[in-house]
Order: sequence, then C-alpha cells, then structure tokens
Amino acid sequence: MNDRVNSDTTTTGKILRPRRLALLGTVAALGVAVLAGSPGFTQFGVTSLVSPAHAAESATTPPGFADLVAKVKPAVISVRVKIDRDNDKNAMLQQNRMDSDEDSPFDQFSRQFGFRGPGGMNGMPRQRHQMVTGEGSGFFISADGYAVTNNHVVDHAESVQVTMDDGTTYTAKVVGTDPKTDLALIKVDGKKDFPSVKFAEQKPRIGDWVVAVGNPFGLGGTVTAGIVSASGRDIGNGPYDDFIQIDAPINKGNSGGPAFDMNGNVIGVNTAIFSPSGGSVGIGFDIPATTAKLVVAQLKDKGAVTRGWLGVQVQPVTADIADSLGLKEARGAIVDNPQDGSPAAKAGIEAGDVITGVNGTAIKDSRDLARTIATLAPGTSVKLDVFHKGGSKTVTLTLGELPKERQANGKSDEGKVQPDKGTPRLGLSLAPAGEVQGAGQKGVVVTEVDPQGPAAQRGIQTGDVILNVGGKPVANVGDVRAELAQAKSSGKNSVLLQVKGAEATRFVAVPLA
Repeated sequence: MNDRVNSDTTTTGKILRPRRLALLGTVAALGVAVLAGSPGFTQFGVTSLVSPAHAAESATTPPGFADLVAKVKPAVISVRVKIDRDNDKNAMLQQNRMDSDEDSPFDQFSRQFGFRGPGGMNGMPRQRHQMVTGEGSGFFISADGYAVTNNHVVDHAESVQVTMDDGTTYTAKVVGTDPKTDLALIKVDGKKDFPSVKFAEQKPRIGDWVVAVGNPFGLGGTVTAGIVSASGRDIGNGPYDDFIQIDAPINKGNSGGPAFDMNGNVIGVNTAIFSPSGGSVGIGFDIPATTAKLVVAQLKDKGAVTRGWLGVQVQPVTADIADSLGLKEARGAIVDNPQDGSPAAKAGIEAGDVITGVNGTAIKDSRDLARTIATLAPGTSVKLDVFHKGGSKTVTLTLGELPKERQANGKSDEGKVQPDKGTPRLGLSLAPAGEVQGAGQKGVVVTEVDPQGPAAQRGIQTGDVILNVGGKPVANVGDVRAELAQAKSSGKNSVLLQVKGAEATRFVAVPLA
C-alpha cells in the first residue's frame, strides 16, 4: 500500500479481529463498578537479578514509587466533557458509523470507550439534545493553567471541566487540538500556581520503569506502574504513529494522562490500549514526549499545528524493489508520484526516486519520512539524499505547508507478454493506453491477468495502467518485452513496474519468472 507523506490519510497494515485497540476516553454514568480484591502483591528481590557491576546502582533503587507519586500526582487532572449529540453534525455522522455492522478498529474505540450506543443507557430511546458525558485524564504543564490531554477526549466538547487531585474543580477552555497526533491543549484561568510537570528531554529506554497516573473508570488519582515495553509502534492511527508501548495497566479514562519516568518527567501521553476484552491486558500506547512537546508548543502559540510538506506519494522500499533498483539495502521511501507544483516536483524529484535521508539523517521507510518532515516547519530548507536512476545525489528544497484537507475493454492474444526466448513471463495481456477508452495516453493497460502469474501475486489487476518498466516509459507491448529482457540479462531477480490504479499510482516489484 502507499503512504502519502504529509497528507490527511495514510494507509497502514490492517488490525485483524479479534484483536482490538481501544482509545482510553470513557463515558460517565457507566453504572456500578465491581472492584475485585487482590490476593496481595509479590515483592521481587532486585539485587538477586542483577550483575555485580550493577549492584551499587541496584542498592540505591527505591523500594517503591511513593516519593515519585507524591511529587507528580498533584499535577494530574481528571477531565470531564459534555457533548450535545443532536447539535453536533460530525458526532452524529460518527454515531451513524457506530450503528453499522462493519467497524474499523477506531469505530470500535468510539463505540466502546468514547460514546453511548444509539439506544442510550439501558436501551432507552435517545432524547433530543442528548448531552453525552465523557471522561479522560490530563496534566498541567505550566503554573498558569495550561494542560495536555488527548484530542479524542475533548473533541466536539460543549464544555470542559477538570478536577484536581485535592477535589477542586475548574472550568477549562480548549486552546487547540491536533487530530493527527490525537493531542489537545486546554487552559484553566484564574490561578498562577497550579502544580505542573515537565516533558522528558530524553527518550526512554526499553525496560525503564514507568508510572502512569490518571482517571480510569472515573476513579481519579489512580497510579499504576510497569516498564517501557517497546518503542516506535505503528497502531494504524495515522501517518505520524510512533507510539511508546508500556505495560503499566491503563484503562478507559486514562486517556490523555501522563506516563512518568523515575525522575518525575513525562515520557508519554497515554492514548490507547490493545484489548481483546475491553480492559487492560498490559499493552498500552503512549504518544512520545518528543512529539507532544512540538505539538503543544504550536497549539499554545497559534491554536493549531502547521507541518512541512514535500508533496510526494511514497511507499516503503521492499527487498524486491531494492533488488530491481540496484540498491544495496531495502531502506528509504520510493516516490510513487510527486504532486504537480509541489516542493518536491519543483526540485526535480521524479517517480522512482528513493529518498534515503533528510538533513544527513538516514530514513528507514516511508513512515519515517512522513514523521521527519512533519516535525519541520513550512519554509524550512532541507537537504534530501536521493537515489536517482542508479546514482546518489543531494537535493535542496524549501518545504511548503501541509494543506488542511488532502484532500479496461477487450482482450487480444497479440497483447499478451509471452514468454518468448529470453523474455520473462508476467502473466498479463496488455494494450496501448491510447487504444482503451478512459485510460489516457500514457503507458499500457492491463486487459487480462493470469491468476497464477507473478503479476497477479503482486496485486496487479485488470484496468491498471503500467506507466514504466525498470524505470523506462512504455507505450506498447514491444516496449514491455524489451525492458523485461534487459532486466533479465542484467541479472536482476525482479523488475520494478510503475502502476496507475483506480486510487493511486504505486511501484510494484514483480519477480522475473
């Protein structure tokens, strides 16, 4: 699939059922909670599990988290919002999606953990101007009342109320939101001495202790602990997914709350959980502090987030694509199609180029490129390392601003790419695009696909238009045969096709059979 760098949508791998990811915002009036007593905790001997080299460090490890919690807990708040369903067109559209039988993972989030169902509480009919109450968490980042929470906690809110650890309640206003990272900044006026916490300056290491504080199930001031389990997680939320995974138990209502390191700094914002059952199973996801700091700074300054824009549609470089291009390793982002008039197009970046670095930093894949460009402001000059037609070059360009909204007939045996002597077989019937109505004038149209052929196995379908083969434009079957023979004689195991489908243009590496 394609990743569209700096656009509103990015296609990622599907989250298969019955796996379930859950946003952590919860709904008030959930009914009576039944709390099961714990049989007790087991204390593990730390020093017995470490090497002598770390014995001194282990000896200074605190036996618990009480001192840390006493320091940070006053800055954590419970966030309560009210949403008028009938007056909110967007919310009603979301409600309609939740009524359907086909749910995306994030439709499931909203239905289970964000809003009541269409029948209201206990199946009673919904009333006009129904006010839905939701709850989440947050934390103050300044003494003058700025606080961070999740966008999905305050999205469409008619009113926002926060409750501090001592029970004091304040009215808050939404300063700005960023749906792409699911972050929001809110503000409580009237005081200048709110307790606050800071974002961590360094990324946590996998295995570091982490303490989460929040408002699960409306039980404000709840503290849980665990470790950092992984980093760089992509959960299908959007183009900038870079979540920290933690195993500190977090549940409905923890959304927007902080996860702290042992120094009392916020390493991440609790946002979602993996949950087959609806409750915590020890797999939670946090927005990293590095991301939150950048987003929150812009929200505070201008109430919205602007991002740098290259204007390219890209996809990851697979091993087959790397082989077909002559790249030594499968790394970088291959450009499917630069948008007309975009910074990339103006700088001469072409379809088939591979962006391997930004400002001297290596790019792992297309998502890494999207995240990197998104951290840069519009107007920033950047240097891109580009693999272009077998060679490397550096391109300097000025980023634009990401727009707010990103927004086959007949068959013939003569068109088949036959396995002539020396020519690999793709399993396709082709015709010049100019001879097929609606196909345009460039490339060759796929009029028939052998379901057992190598092209079919790579997702090429009838109606697709092949624009070039091995980096060379093709206009007829003879061009395709010639490029396939050339790729084979060059010792390549696959050939790269640029294919224009119904939705987008993409590159496909097809094995040379």
